[in-house]
Amino acid sequence: MVLTHLTKKGSVKMVDVGDKATTKRRAVVQGKVLMKPTTLRAITAERVKKGNVLETARIAGIMAAKETYKLIPLCHPLNVTNVKVDFKIIQPKKIKDLKNMPPAVIEITTTVEAIDRTGVEMEALVGTTISALTIYDMCKAVDRGMQITDIKLMEKSGGRSGHYKRNHE
Repeated sequence: MVLTHLTKKGSVKMVDVGDKATTKRRAVVQGKVLMKPTTLRAITAERVKKGNVLETARIAGIMAAKETYKLIPLCHPLNVTNVKVDFKIIQPKKIKDLKNMPPAVIEITTTVEAIDRTGVEMEALVGTTISALTIYDMCKAVDRGMQITDIKLMEKSGGRSGHYKRNHE
């Protein structure tokens, strides 16, 4: 296997994408933040002292996706044309045994599009991750047990490697 980010002598290098065709690229990444149901209720009722958690996390995810090349060594700056960060609220079903209550979940989906010579998977991954970290940061005073989990590429299109879609697990 050829390692594209290493020279023959083993030095790190940035991959030259100058000869690749410019195409429309798209990537979709999902991740989850697990928390106490009371924490989720505080978020959805906008009762978190630091402000509107989901809108702040949305802005953070968009900003992070656009700045990925500054965060991840050897990533290229891309002509990002769209970043969309969406949230799905998953409130657990109430059960009598509150000690064994399943966690509430905020599912984050970040979609990044660009017209460029290389893919936007890293941008979507960073966008989802920073959105999740922002949720954690804004709510950690009330729920230090939150978990960031299941960050994964769901779909990508454009470029030489073609279309990829994760099978339902």
